[in-house]
Amino acid sequence: MIAFNQKFCTGCGTCTKVCPHGVYQLHDKKALLVFEQRCIECGACQLNCPSSAIEVTKGTGCLFTIIQEDILKLDTRSCSCN
Repeated sequence: MIAFNQKFCTGCGTCTKVCPHGVYQLHDKKALLVFEQRCIECGACQLNCPSSAIEVTKGTGCLFTIIQEDILKLDTRSCSCN
């Protein structure tokens, strides 16, 4: 689960660079949580956010992605259903 506080976002874009599944996008010089369902809860965005705008609570995101990508053979990065 991701908690994203856009008020704290400085628009540095680090989250968009470190996220392996493209969960964030920059829009009007602020990050947006665009594809939350793609999140594997790795915590890279939280660890690298200089303004502490992101909090990741580990849950089943990694397992969900493994099922989608490895078992169902879905491309979660390009799937519009996520």
